[in-house]
Amino acid sequence: MLRLKLLTPLLMLCAAFTAALPLAGAAQTKKTHALSLVGEPKYPADFKHLDYVNPNAPKGGEIKLASVGGFDNLNPFIPKGDEAPGLAFLYETLMGSPMDDISAEYGLIAESVEVPDDLGWVAFDLRPQAKWADGAPITAEDVAYSFERIKAEGEPMMQYYYANVTRAEILGPRKVKFHFTGPPNRELPQIVGQLPVLQKSLWEKRGFDKVTLEPWAGSGPYRIKEFQANRYIVYELRSDWWAKDLPLNKGRYNFGSIRFDVYRDSTVTLEAFKSGQYDYRSENIARVWNTGYEFPARANGLVKLEEIPHHRPTGLSGFVFNLRRDKFQDVRLREALTFSYDFEWANKTFFFGQYSRTNSYFENSDFAAQGIPGADELKLLEPLRTQLPARVFGPAFKSPETDGSGADRNALRKARELLNQAGYAVKDGSLRDKNGKAFEIEILLADPSFERIAAAWGQSLQRLGIKLNIRTVDSSQYVNRTRAFDYDMIFGGWPQSNSPGNEQRSFWSSAAADNPSNRNYAGIKDAAIDKLVDAVIFAKSREELIAATRALDRALTWGFYAVPGWTLRKDRIAYWDKFGKTDIVPKYGNEFMSWWVDPAKDAKLREAMRR
Repeated sequence: MLRLKLLTPLLMLCAAFTAALPLAGAAQTKKTHALSLVGEPKYPADFKHLDYVNPNAPKGGEIKLASVGGFDNLNPFIPKGDEAPGLAFLYETLMGSPMDDISAEYGLIAESVEVPDDLGWVAFDLRPQAKWADGAPITAEDVAYSFERIKAEGEPMMQYYYANVTRAEILGPRKVKFHFTGPPNRELPQIVGQLPVLQKSLWEKRGFDKVTLEPWAGSGPYRIKEFQANRYIVYELRSDWWAKDLPLNKGRYNFGSIRFDVYRDSTVTLEAFKSGQYDYRSENIARVWNTGYEFPARANGLVKLEEIPHHRPTGLSGFVFNLRRDKFQDVRLREALTFSYDFEWANKTFFFGQYSRTNSYFENSDFAAQGIPGADELKLLEPLRTQLPARVFGPAFKSPETDGSGADRNALRKARELLNQAGYAVKDGSLRDKNGKAFEIEILLADPSFERIAAAWGQSLQRLGIKLNIRTVDSSQYVNRTRAFDYDMIFGGWPQSNSPGNEQRSFWSSAAADNPSNRNYAGIKDAAIDKLVDAVIFAKSREELIAATRALDRALTWGFYAVPGWTLRKDRIAYWDKFGKTDIVPKYGNEFMSWWVDPAKDAKLREAMRR
């Protein structure tokens, strides 16, 4: 189960509910403060605050952040326009996950949650103190409205995410029940817990499905103070926020105001940080991390750099084939192109040896396929044997390795053999199909920093007679083209969570392949994969989930739907030294919204920058 981008400002990971298997007779129910997939929730019902926060952190101060691209929409719930950064600060969900217990969700708008052991429904009791910014109470009617609109008209992925949630039933002003269909699904209670709750009276007037630049307020910690489309947006902390003293929130959301400035490309964004135009950034480019921060403010100790290890599943990112294009239909061609990518050379040349190669769509987790299929995996795979590649039943996939020279003869020889088997031959310096048509690829990028990586791969492809064209577009064009699946290839990926589930439909299912704005970037249409996705979604236990996910991983990796990229099991952050934070680092990565502006550090920094 994946926490969607519209559900959190930092794209946190999520989890699902641990429930007993269905029992004979009448269903038993359990009412609780939290739901967890792995054992019991870390925090008991009477917990006071999260371990990694400072409950007495001072509130106030201004922080500035950066956003690359632009925005023309303040409605983050629909697949239209470019949404402004930070809009998730305006609203809340029924439940929330902390970064030290992402396999659990705790009540937020919901005071308690009730689930029967047959997993046929989930019911939430709303907190009586939960209020909108205008002082009106949050009601069950608001919750039901939010579900109905988001499922029907929201991001297309939500149709798959909520596919087995049939309806919301209002049981009282502060109680709402969601009914499920299909086999028992252990994660559905928490999937519903992630629902963003919207004020019905406000959104009925605005029009839920409309692109808008009209500011709005919800029930969240911040409100919009000011903005200018495509330039900046400022949020201010609400002194009247009803949830500020909840155990899940105490010590979080400490910044008095948060400003996002918009920059057009990553190079300008870095220079803006170095000149003090904004305060905090995550770094995902190894070259920049190793060479881009040598400037006076860092040398003088005004800027800090940290590498923070994490235990999050990292998923897979890489060069993704679009199987909607006829040119990529032959799996032998896709495998050949996988052999043509020299990760070892790129890691040494571009990445300062910091990365490891990705071998799984569920990298850095128990869900990644290992060795040969176990008995539980074979129960799922054997009925599909005639529909799956034979190698699915052997050792787990491992990305090809090269000698790191950038022109490994053995790797290129294997690629040529596969291309010949697929009916391709080099003529007049170009790889051509049986009809003599030259084979070319266009890769669509949004970030110029990836151009040199793609260009290096293009040199390897050229040795095979393949021309790689690189097209870098602005963020708006990139969003529109990827929504419409208008590309040969992209450098993209699929983030994973600590409990894979319903989101896998949007990633891999045949139904999602031709549904615009979904995340089936590769255009996979495979009945066997559809069945394995269902096995993941309807797993009855953690053990069944692991087996099903590993089986799905084998089918995906041996299908060669992407050229696997690389992974890093740590967060790299850079910040101006104005912040306070505790010494406790959450297991699953840094949570910036638990930091605060330290008045003494902030004053010292301002004085140093005036000199």
